[in-house]
Amino acid sequence: MRFLILIMAILAALPATAQSVTPREGWVVMATDKGFDDLLDDLKVAVRENGLAVVTQAGPTGAARARGITIPENRVVGVFNNLYAVRILEASVPAMIEAPVRFYLTEEPDGTATLSYKQPSFVFQPYALDATADLMVAAEELDAVFDAIATAATR
Repeated sequence: MRFLILIMAILAALPATAQSVTPREGWVVMATDKGFDDLLDDLKVAVRENGLAVVTQAGPTGAARARGITIPENRVVGVFNNLYAVRILEASVPAMIEAPVRFYLTEEPDGTATLSYKQPSFVFQPYALDATADLMVAAEELDAVFDAIATAATR
C-alpha cells in the first residue's frame, strides 16, 4: 500500500504533458515559431486591428500552477463584436450560444505556440436550418475575419 502511495505521489509531482492540437474537420491549426506570450500578445493586437474585441479569456495553467501542477500554457480567447452579435441574434437566437467564437492557444513541448480555431461557419452551421440566411452570411464573413486575425497573429 505504501508503495502505491509513493508511486502516486511521484506521478503527481511530474509535469503534466498535453497532446498538440491536430487538424480536424472545421478547424484551422497554425503552428508558429513564437513563444506562447508573444503569440497571445500578437493575437490581441490582430483582433483589435480586424474590428473585433477580446471578450473572454480562460486557461487552466495559472490555477494548476497554484495547486503545484505544471502543465503547458494554454488559453481560450473569445472574440466578437456587437455588430455580429445583433446580426446573429436576428438570424437565430439559439445560435448566439456559440458567441463569442474562440481562438485556442497552446504551448508545444519545444516552447513554441500553436493557434487554433473552429471556423465560424463550422460553429454556426448546426443552426442554419432554423435561421435566416444571414446567419451563414455573417458566419462566412467571420471566416474571413478570423483568417485575417490568425494570419496576422502568426506572422
